[in-house]
Amino acid sequence: MPTSPLRRATRRWAGATLAALIVAPLGACSILNPPDLVIYNAQHEELLDEIVPLFEEESGLDVELRSGKDLEMANQIVEEGGDSPADVFLTENSPAMSIVDNEGLFAPVPQAALDNIPAEYVPSSGNWTGFLARSTVVMYNTDNVTEADLPTSILDFADPEWEGRVGFSPTGADFQAIVSAVLELEGEEATRTWLEGLAANGVVLQNNLVVMQSADAGEIDAGIAYHYYWYRDRAEGGSDSDNSELYFFGDQDPGAFLSVSGAGILESSEHAEAAEEFVTWLTSTPAQQAMAESYALEYPLNPDAQLSGDVKPFDELEPPTVDVSSLNGPQVTELMTEAGLL
Repeated sequence: MPTSPLRRATRRWAGATLAALIVAPLGACSILNPPDLVIYNAQHEELLDEIVPLFEEESGLDVELRSGKDLEMANQIVEEGGDSPADVFLTENSPAMSIVDNEGLFAPVPQAALDNIPAEYVPSSGNWTGFLARSTVVMYNTDNVTEADLPTSILDFADPEWEGRVGFSPTGADFQAIVSAVLELEGEEATRTWLEGLAANGVVLQNNLVVMQSADAGEIDAGIAYHYYWYRDRAEGGSDSDNSELYFFGDQDPGAFLSVSGAGILESSEHAEAAEEFVTWLTSTPAQQAMAESYALEYPLNPDAQLSGDVKPFDELEPPTVDVSSLNGPQVTELMTEAGLL
């Protein structure tokens, strides 16, 4: 039986070390024939492998992708400073963008790109822009619980009644971005209390795929993750999701948080014109629609692009209002370490 794209991607992620930067050239790039654009990519590698060739074909430019993890690549850029070979930085979650922006390493994003994305998904600095989003969800086992059994707030999962019943993957950037939203919305003390409750009562799992599988198998009643894992599995036959359903928090609860993927241009870029062209293209309706129609099933942020399939419509979500530039990755890491989750 053919291996699904999701499982192939999962094996790649699981085999990568945290600090590794995996070089994946997409054009005829070499020392003798250098690329026109270098992208440090912390978004899903498979998605960029799918869409970057579209940009290359349209622009005639050769692009080199160097893929890794959000925070590791952000710290790599900070360490490299003005000597970074990167022209563009893409992330899966926005806290990594703030690390680079706070060091003054981004150039302003072209206005043409900013005009494509609603203002709530762009930091006030204008030094980077959101381009995709993922909704926080609960995957729940339909044999064990009903939707009515689930709490109205993600904060309630820290209560003792959920001991051994709720799973999550604290080491991943996805969950850490959710924690950053709780921190921004509820404050440090409430976040610390919530994390301590999860550490005492929750089930720590290896990654979001395992969260989904565990909920489906009934090993946990509910799992915290992002929406696209479940929808992708359903699109591929539902082998890891057929005994579960999705629950979306509402009422602007922290559990309804939308995590934004970011794109920024490095101030040190030696290919600034090409970098501006790429980021403007990335936010354009054709590119956003191409991503909406890809395997990714993430929400495009350009309102003229629409996600295909059975995914819950973007305009039916009820996310809290969060300043994307204020999400604090380093403080989240400290609080999670104090709680014993890292």
